[in-house]
Amino acid sequence: MDLNQLEAFLTAQTKKQGGITSDQAAVIAKFWKNHRMKIHESLISQSRWDNVLKNMNWRVDLKSQSRHIDQINTPVAIVEMELGKTGQESEFLCLEFDEAKVSQMLKKLSEIEESMNSLTQTT
Repeated sequence: MDLNQLEAFLTAQTKKQGGITSDQAAVIAKFWKNHRMKIHESLISQSRWDNVLKNMNWRVDLKSQSRHIDQINTPVAIVEMELGKTGQESEFLCLEFDEAKVSQMLKKLSEIEESMNSLTQTT
């Protein structure tokens, strides 16, 4: 809610029968102006259903050991994701991808991106 919306809302509340007084509206407006960002951040963190991706690191390694000799010295991507909610302890998820799985993941991410773009584009 921006300041114009706040003013309109509080004006409507003061004109309502049984609404708030002008002094109360002034106190609410001052409180909102001083704490708007904190209130917004608190509401966002409370309204998330699950953890969010806080951070992601990756690297590419060569396999040095394997059950099958033909897999030795093949590249693998190591991906570490930090998941959690703001103000809570994070969880870490570590994944290993071979070249085929990286391609599959990139294809799926591309599909997600296309879907999101189709929802956000205006014609």
